Amino acid sequence: MTVVRTTVRRLGAGLACATTVALGPFTPAGPAFAAEHHPATTRNTLTAMHGEAMAHASYHFRAAQAGHQRLRRTQALFDRTARTELHDHFTKEARLVHFVHSDVANLRESIRGEIEEATHLYPRFAAEARRDHDGNAARAFGEFARDEKRHARAFLKALHALTHGRGRIPAGPRAHPVTVVAGRPRVHSARTLRNLETAMRGEAFAHAKYTLYAEHAGGRRPALAALFRRTAAVELTEHFAEQAKLAGAVHDTADNLRRSIAGETYEATRMYPGFARTARAEGDGRAARLFSEIARDEAAHARAFRAALRERARARS
Repeated sequence: MTVVRTTVRRLGAGLACATTVALGPFTPAGPAFAAEHHPATTRNTLTAMHGEAMAHASYHFRAAQAGHQRLRRTQALFDRTARTELHDHFTKEARLVHFVHSDVANLRESIRGEIEEATHLYPRFAAEARRDHDGNAARAFGEFARDEKRHARAFLKALHALTHGRGRIPAGPRAHPVTVVAGRPRVHSARTLRNLETAMRGEAFAHAKYTLYAEHAGGRRPALAALFRRTAAVELTEHFAEQAKLAGAVHDTADNLRRSIAGETYEATRMYPGFARTARAEGDGRAARLFSEIARDEAAHARAFRAALRERARARS
C-alpha cells in the first residue's frame, strides 16, 4: 500500500482526491474463481491472450508492409487475420476467464498497469539502454514512460469522476502514428533488443485490453469508451510501432509470411491442442472446446499464409 501511495504522488499534484479510490483492492471474482477451480487452464488462457494480442499487433504492421510493397491481397489477408486474433480469439478467451469487469474495476487495473510502466519498467529499460549506448532507445523509453504517466493521470481523473460524481472524464490522448517499414534493428545491444521485445508484448496486450474495456463501457459511458479507445490507439500506433521500428521487427513481406506460418503452425499443432488437453483434464469442457476451435482457425490461417507465400514466389519467378 505504501509503495502505491508513493507512486501515485510521483504522478504529480492534483490527484489526491482520486488516490484513495485508486488504491482499493482489485480482486475480481471471475478470474479468482477460475484460477481456483481450473488453475492451469486459467494460466494457459492468459498466455493465449498475450499471444493473440501480439499476433494482432504484428499482423497490423505486416499488413502495412504488404501495402507498402503494393501487395494488396496479402495486405488484406494480414488485416483480416489481425481482426480475427483480436475480435474473435482474444475476446472469447477474455470471456472465458471473466477478464473484463465493471468500469471502475477496469480503471483501477489500468491505473496499476500504467503506473508500473511509468515508474518502473520504462525507466529501467531507459537506464539499461543508456548503459549499453543505445541512446535512441533510451530516449524512446523515456518518452514512453512520460506517456504512460499521462495515461495514469487521465485514468485517475476518470475514476474520480465515476466514484465521486465530480469532474469530467478526460478526452484521452491523441495518437500520432509512427510509420514502420521493413528494416534492420536500430539498436546494437542484445539486452536493449530483448527489452524492446518485452515492451512490444506489453503494448500489444494493453491495446487489446483497452479495446475490450472500451467496448464494455460502450453506449453507457461514451466518454469513458473514448478514453480507452484513444489510449489503445497510442499503445499500438505509437508505442508498439516505435518499438517495432527500433527492433527491426517488420521484414520483407515474404519473410513476414514465413514467420506468420511458423507462429500459426505452432499454435495450431502444439500450443492450443495442449491447452485443450489440459482443460479437459481439469474438467473445463468449455475451455477445451474453445481451444480446439481456435486451433482449427490457426491451421486455416497457416494455410492461407502458405498460399500467399506461394503466390508471392510465382510472381517473382
